[in-house]
Amino acid sequence: MRERQRAEIVRNLLAERGFVSIADIMAATGASAASARRDAVRLAHAGLAERLHGGIQAIGDAFSRSLAQTKLATLSFDASRTINVAAKRAIARRAVEMCADGDVIIVNGGTTTYQMCEFLRDTRLKILTNSYPLAEFLIHETRNRVALPGGEVYREQKLIVAPFDDDAIQHYSARLMFMSAAAIGPLGVIEGDALIARSETKLMKRAENLVVLADASKFAARGSLVVCPLSRIHALITDTNAPPEALAMLEEAGVRTIVVEPESHSTEAA
Repeated sequence: MRERQRAEIVRNLLAERGFVSIADIMAATGASAASARRDAVRLAHAGLAERLHGGIQAIGDAFSRSLAQTKLATLSFDASRTINVAAKRAIARRAVEMCADGDVIIVNGGTTTYQMCEFLRDTRLKILTNSYPLAEFLIHETRNRVALPGGEVYREQKLIVAPFDDDAIQHYSARLMFMSAAAIGPLGVIEGDALIARSETKLMKRAENLVVLADASKFAARGSLVVCPLSRIHALITDTNAPPEALAMLEEAGVRTIVVEPESHSTEAA
């Protein structure tokens, strides 16, 4: 992973948590301890964070001004897609196995749902998506029918977000909706940005069943906006690294949970 991508990930972790340990940086970026420390030092030298024992802490005003430079306070698509690739691919493969030719589905934008691309090559589905990289792949590489909502393009997240309630999707009806999330917690599916949360809520209204794609990292606390309660989830697909307490939480809530083994041949992007 490139230095710029690691820096963006660390900045977003700081925005979510206030304090980020060196171990957190290593887990989120796949960097060595030495690289993680250098990333922390760079943010401190930039005046955005304060060095503390074992990590860094956000400096309020300076850090808020830095984050304000982006329209959506979420990790960029390009940075996020390099994280937990093996788990995301396995989760995406299992998600596509839930579809049958002729199905009408919704695929919300995200790096885990984007991994569905390859496994949708030979399907014959009608797919509504607000992810323009996914739409582009489906149009050029598959024979699936593709629909897009109207709205504004957010380049960093590679999403199309519609600000209006009366847009083209209001008459759409799907059997399944596949989506990822910033986090999964006892209150439900969590997002970190109000526009993304609102977009997801609108799409969910057009689907009979909601399938959440969440690798093990999504059970860490982040974000503050509840998109939907756990009771709305038809099924959740995660990987074998998911914390036991998270699986117990889902079981207690009655969520059908599918656990897959990360693909051993997949490698994290450089």
